[in-house]
Amino acid sequence: MNLTIAERVKSTLTRRLLVPTLALATVFSFGAYEFAKPARASASPAPAASALDDNSVGALLSLDHAMEALAAHVTPAVVNVTVTSKTQVKANEQMDEDATDMQQFFGPFGRQFGHQFQMPQQQPRIEHGLGSGVIISPDGYIVTNQHVVDGAVDINVTMSDRRILPAKLVGSDPLTDLSVIKVDAANLPSVPLGDSTRLHPGQMVLAFGNPFGYRFTVTRGIVSALNRPNPSASDRRKPGEFIQTDAAINPGNSGGPLVNARGEVVGINTFLISPSGSFSGMGFAIPTQIVRPTVDALIRDGKVSHGYMGIGISDVTPENSKFFHLNSAQGAVVTQVEPNSPGARGGLKTGDVITALNGKAISDSGELQVEVGQKQPGTTIKLEVMRDGKSVTVPVTLEAMGSRDKIAEAGGPEHGKGRWGIGLADLSPDLRDHLQAPSDIRGAVIENVRPGSPADNAGLQRGDVIVEVNRQSVQSASDAAQALGKVGKDQDALVLVWSNGGNTFRVLHPTQG
Repeated sequence: MNLTIAERVKSTLTRRLLVPTLALATVFSFGAYEFAKPARASASPAPAASALDDNSVGALLSLDHAMEALAAHVTPAVVNVTVTSKTQVKANEQMDEDATDMQQFFGPFGRQFGHQFQMPQQQPRIEHGLGSGVIISPDGYIVTNQHVVDGAVDINVTMSDRRILPAKLVGSDPLTDLSVIKVDAANLPSVPLGDSTRLHPGQMVLAFGNPFGYRFTVTRGIVSALNRPNPSASDRRKPGEFIQTDAAINPGNSGGPLVNARGEVVGINTFLISPSGSFSGMGFAIPTQIVRPTVDALIRDGKVSHGYMGIGISDVTPENSKFFHLNSAQGAVVTQVEPNSPGARGGLKTGDVITALNGKAISDSGELQVEVGQKQPGTTIKLEVMRDGKSVTVPVTLEAMGSRDKIAEAGGPEHGKGRWGIGLADLSPDLRDHLQAPSDIRGAVIENVRPGSPADNAGLQRGDVIVEVNRQSVQSASDAAQALGKVGKDQDALVLVWSNGGNTFRVLHPTQG
């Protein structure tokens, strides 16, 4: 075929313009293909894509409308939680942040010179955090994560209609990472708590929240798995049983609802596992079988009392089941029994396999943790145990979790309970390991600090260890509480505190008025 010069130029330019784009596409798709080959002339046109039949289109549109209606129903009950908290930062940590600028100004010796005069004192720093929550009642009760509101001095929620309402903390349960907050309003949109025990892998769920501050985001996925443990839990007493989902959960989603196709909350989004810190297909939610009793107790009492046996447990596996004379990998193996604990008094022994609680079969250690944690202290439970190939029944009367740490409120009845604003616990072996406190440290662990209290104003934090009160050493929570209770009503208290590897003196000033 003879082409004119103009036609040849046009054809050449066309090929040259297409090559980079097609080559780029080829590299992304196949990895190596240098040039795009010109299309061959074909006598027959390429076959057209087959049209969707009316039934397929109708089914897709029906699903689309259903998802839209579900999101529209739930979104008004989702809130953005904004928290202002006060944390303590050591002076040398603050100077570490400025070390680069110091070295640039003073030269290579500036960092050393600046650190000569540091004192391990802590400075207050105001921080702001974002999370999510869900309204569960028209009168303003909202469920969120405990880690969202932990240490909050100010809480505000933003509604889907852009209203910003102040909220107060009703109660928190660190063990389950759940909190209830409340706004002073009526006739609010709300969604009910559903039954997470009816979930099955493969079922569709929607996750609601405010990831990275993008308010009222909805993502869709499925239930990937059930009864997952929390791999990052440092407290072996924390219950597992998390719902795993591939619905996108990112920072800021914490406290938001995971919802089933009925528009019911089946979980509270809590954490994700990701090497990058953002979503990579594994999000986790607290199931409502844990949420419901925890929230009920927080609304009713402002706190949660968990049953406690004082034993360490692990799962039965196919590999170890034969050593326990079991026919299946079901149950929870007792790996440790604390002296004088409820489990010890009941007669549990290391190597026992707990297979049932009050007649209900136990599949793994996570299920046992949840079942025991939901029982009230003082309750006597009957455990079916396999011991050396024989079945025995062991009755155990539960204690309150934390009672063995002798939690006390510092202060004194004559001066008003808790006037210093701290809760104290003994430095038990578990707490010592968790805090990485040296073996020579003795004292009382600060369990909680009331915002705005004398302890809060002095910079004391949860996890600090009080080793002296007014230059007198203390060995336990009761020692510290008694010593603080003896301080005169209008007098200051000097406390020596171990925190983050160092000791500091703090002065507690009594609240005026």
